[in-house]
Amino acid sequence: MSTKKNSVKFAKKSAKSNISFIIILGIILMLVLFGTMAQLLGYVQFSDEFAQEYTENAFRIANAAESYIIPDYLDEYLEKHGNSSLYRQTYQDLTNLCNKVNARFIYVIQPDETYDNITFVFNAVNDDSGFEPYEIGYVRPTTNDDYKLKYQLLYEGLSDKAYVLRDRGFIETDSHITAMIPLKDNLGKVRGILCVQRQMDALTKARFSYMIKMFVVLLSLIIMATFLYDLFLKRYLIKPLRKITKETTRFASSQCKAESKLTDKINSNNEIGQLAASVDKMESETLTYIDNLTRVTAESQRIGTELAVAAGIQQGMLDAVAPDRDDVSIYATMSPAKEVGGDFYDYFMIDDDHMGIVIADVSGKGVPASLFMAITKMMINDRTMIHKSPAKILEATNERICKNNKLDMFITVWLGILELSTGKILAANAGHEYPAVYRNGKGFELLKDKHGFVVGGMSGVHYKDYELPLKPGEALFLYTDGVPEATSADNELFGVERMTKALNVDPEGTPEEILANVQDAVDKFVDKAPQFDDLTMLCVRYRGSEDVKK
Repeated sequence: MSTKKNSVKFAKKSAKSNISFIIILGIILMLVLFGTMAQLLGYVQFSDEFAQEYTENAFRIANAAESYIIPDYLDEYLEKHGNSSLYRQTYQDLTNLCNKVNARFIYVIQPDETYDNITFVFNAVNDDSGFEPYEIGYVRPTTNDDYKLKYQLLYEGLSDKAYVLRDRGFIETDSHITAMIPLKDNLGKVRGILCVQRQMDALTKARFSYMIKMFVVLLSLIIMATFLYDLFLKRYLIKPLRKITKETTRFASSQCKAESKLTDKINSNNEIGQLAASVDKMESETLTYIDNLTRVTAESQRIGTELAVAAGIQQGMLDAVAPDRDDVSIYATMSPAKEVGGDFYDYFMIDDDHMGIVIADVSGKGVPASLFMAITKMMINDRTMIHKSPAKILEATNERICKNNKLDMFITVWLGILELSTGKILAANAGHEYPAVYRNGKGFELLKDKHGFVVGGMSGVHYKDYELPLKPGEALFLYTDGVPEATSADNELFGVERMTKALNVDPEGTPEEILANVQDAVDKFVDKAPQFDDLTMLCVRYRGSEDVKK
């Protein structure tokens, strides 16, 4: 039962949202709106013109009635209460005129000084009106302020005619118009006001007839519009749009090629035909895009898998094992900017008394840099086992790389050999960052050692060794340029000053703690800004043997 109700509701909702329903409803509403506006405008104009005609006719009757009246005798008529043959003759003439021209009333009045009351001198009444005439001298209040104002204008000579139109609200004598003219004596003084009242029954009937005709015309237009819609709009607009809607719905759900194109079903060169052609083009391009995206996605997944494998291999190469000794502690980390990086570090025992320590930074990033790094790392490691001089090791490595460096890549290297029995380090620097050294009681400071040329830059380069002695408790911090050149969202560099400050947060801590302090400072400084370069750090603390300590 509930499903049936939902189906009915859906059907009603679909009917309301159907474009055919919307269009025909819009046409009907538009016709009703414009028809109503035209009807109102026509009604007002028709009423004004009809009222103007009634007004002019009422004044013509007033002018005719004026010829029967002698204004100089009005006061005398009132004094004698109409007891004269001239009054009676005039009254009869006014009555005959009233019946002849089908006026409701023709009357003559005299307002008081405040115009609040009027006194009737003549009151001719149409025989068919059903009203009894007022006797001469009858006094009644002025009907309303509109009449009062018009009386004042006529009596004070401010106007030579006036009228009042009443066709709204409660009116005792129905809709009518009253035309008024002043009655002046031989000296030009206003003695009274002649009024002619004409009923506006014809106007009311004409208005009603006009409204009926306009309604019939509007209804005819609606019927005609519905017919034309079914004949033309439905054929040339609605049906093609339904085909387009059906096709787009099918394609959105299946995303497969249609059996036939929309342009084969809709033969039109107008906007509907152009829309059908656009839909056909969109479907074709979408299918092509999906095919390309599928291939690209598969390729991207393959590359991602290979990069993950490469990153695992690289991490395995960098996982140097710290020697299990009491006279030295060492720790290093590397965070690549991409899946794989070009930085590397290494530390390894050459013999029982010597440890090789190396940190390097390959030009570039990504897979090429990581491959160059792996080759260089193995060369340095192998040659360290042969030579005891870091300078000779770097020279041999440089010559080997320069023989087949088609990509013109290079690498900065700091290489040192720590003699564990004495704490002396023999080192050489191939264009790498200055190391930082911790001296007991003084904290970490940069050691501006001698720089040689980068490895792989050109053949024939010679490097120089230098000694760096460490006392028990002292430490060495090595890093790549990814540390001082770490960049914030405001494009500000981390710098060596902030690095040195982070090193001295706990300069006597373990190598792991020292590197963690630097990494934390970098992370807070960079915040959410992206990492642009590999970031590698190494710290070694010399503890010394018992003999050295003594």
